[in-house]
Amino acid sequence: MEGNYQQVPPAFFAIYGIIWFIIVVAFYVYFAICLQTMAKKTNTANAWFAWIPILNVFLMIAIANKPLWWFVLLLIPLVNIVISIIVWMAIAEARNKPNWLGILMIVPVVSIIIPGYLAFSE
Repeated sequence: MEGNYQQVPPAFFAIYGIIWFIIVVAFYVYFAICLQTMAKKTNTANAWFAWIPILNVFLMIAIANKPLWWFVLLLIPLVNIVISIIVWMAIAEARNKPNWLGILMIVPVVSIIIPGYLAFSE
């Protein structure tokens, strides 16, 4: 019995791509909602910046009460890791949480949980 198996790989990759697209969009929406909620709870202006890709970094810096020129530091390799940790530590402090939560943002799975904790806890 012969079958047409040449159509299996394209169909598989199409479904695989659609699934990954849905996952990526879900994570983007989750992080945007978390960032917007953190901005509102810290009385930071322009909370809607959370939905715009580059502006959301400026919003994070504003929530952290750091100068906006720190965005340039985030463009420098290796320096951006340190600056990101410092910004997340300051965001945690702005939400009256322990600043060591910012250090945990370098842990892969924990970095998904912490924004939700910072956004939705009292």
